Amino acid sequence: MGDMKELGVGIGWRPEIADAVEALPGVDWVEVVAENVCADHLPDSLARLRARGVTVVPHGVSLGLGGADRPDAGRLAALAAKAEALGAPLVTEHIAFVRAGGPLTATPLLEAGHLLPVPRTWDALDVLCENVRIAQDALPVPLALENIAALVSWPGEELTEGQFLAELVERTGVRLLIDVANLHTNRVNRGEDPAEALSALPVEALAYVHVAGGLERDGVWHDTHAHPVPRPVLDILADLASRISPPGVLLERDDRFPAPEELAAELDAIRTTLATATPAAGRAVAAPATAATAATSAPGEPGVATVEAPARPRPLLIGAGARVSGGVMPVRSPERVPAQASAPAPTPARAPAPAARPSLDAARQRVGVAEVALLSALVAGTPAPEGFDVRRLGVQRRALAAKRADVVAKVAPELPEILGEGYRPAFLSYARNRPMTDGYRHDALDFAEELLIAGRPEDPAARRRLTAWWRERAGVRPPGPAARLGHRIRTALGRG
Repeated sequence: MGDMKELGVGIGWRPEIADAVEALPGVDWVEVVAENVCADHLPDSLARLRARGVTVVPHGVSLGLGGADRPDAGRLAALAAKAEALGAPLVTEHIAFVRAGGPLTATPLLEAGHLLPVPRTWDALDVLCENVRIAQDALPVPLALENIAALVSWPGEELTEGQFLAELVERTGVRLLIDVANLHTNRVNRGEDPAEALSALPVEALAYVHVAGGLERDGVWHDTHAHPVPRPVLDILADLASRISPPGVLLERDDRFPAPEELAAELDAIRTTLATATPAAGRAVAAPATAATAATSAPGEPGVATVEAPARPRPLLIGAGARVSGGVMPVRSPERVPAQASAPAPTPARAPAPAARPSLDAARQRVGVAEVALLSALVAGTPAPEGFDVRRLGVQRRALAAKRADVVAKVAPELPEILGEGYRPAFLSYARNRPMTDGYRHDALDFAEELLIAGRPEDPAARRRLTAWWRERAGVRPPGPAARLGHRIRTALGRG
């Protein structure tokens, strides 16, 4: 994969902790959410870090490479410009979809505001691989993709996660960003064994590792990135480090930022975990479980070809010259949801020959229909698609709405200030059947407009403040009496 250099131990750079990050000892590199910086106006803190020789890696959250549509050229160009402006050795994104609908499915375009899992099917793999190739061609540096945490599983999957990722790496040469906190999340929420997952993953393609904290509430693990890293996540990191020397490890923290001393202690815990991880001498490790090995493996060992591992695999190094991971998953409205039972691992036959496969356009359409049905159930109140766990979809739906309320409060802090304690219930009521279609700032405007049309808030002074806020940002007159009357009529007829 070319000449490389190691990254070391780093931390996610966020504006709220910029000063602390600069002052932390021993930080080798930082990762920045790509959508939070402009290529032509980098934050001074990042400029100072770069001047000190600290590597900066942009980490994207909005490409949606697992979506049915081809990657947006404008988003790719923006990510490429940021990689060049930061002098980054690589960029990273997620194996996820973040929007669905539009012309491909003749349905309204919907935004998730979160990273959602793609179905592990041949169709979805074909689409993802082509999207990755398009992205690779548009980016000036290598691309690495992150495994995500998920609360729900797709029915009828045709490949295990390890097989899916191995095929992806084999077809595209893309690197992997392995998030060990997401492996822990999937263990609690979906009953998936992290050790088995690591055994199946093509770790030779490892670019770097994410470590983050979360919180368990009533049997559900919330990947908050807002709590300390728990021991089980560090144990998974140790397991990974016993298999291969990670080129880089990064601590993610996106909210409820602690004192700098606590961040330094968490970085020290990561360093200690890496230093004390026992190399797995003589371990029989699984070669990448591609469809080809699945078809030719010994009985009882589908998809595994064992080889003798060296005492310490040679480090894979990163090429010199990408919320929060989707953002904070709120922990509101706790409820017990038993861990989802793991389905029997798929044992696929050899991959269909290209000549036997339907066209990629047809695969895109099938994937698009499936993804828009799931996303519509999560954000627009439509019925759950067949085969999904309805209760888990409900938990995910409420979590997405809560996250959306939190992010809107951050990008438009005047709204909770104007509405006070009424902000959150009002927004959750609005979001129940009003999917986001154009980002959080537009969502804030739509929410304010909806309130004004309904003649809210009831306090005249608050309504005047909200009107002035909306008018200043929308650039048009606020909804008048006629619009409010029309809204009330539609509501009375059940169409509001």
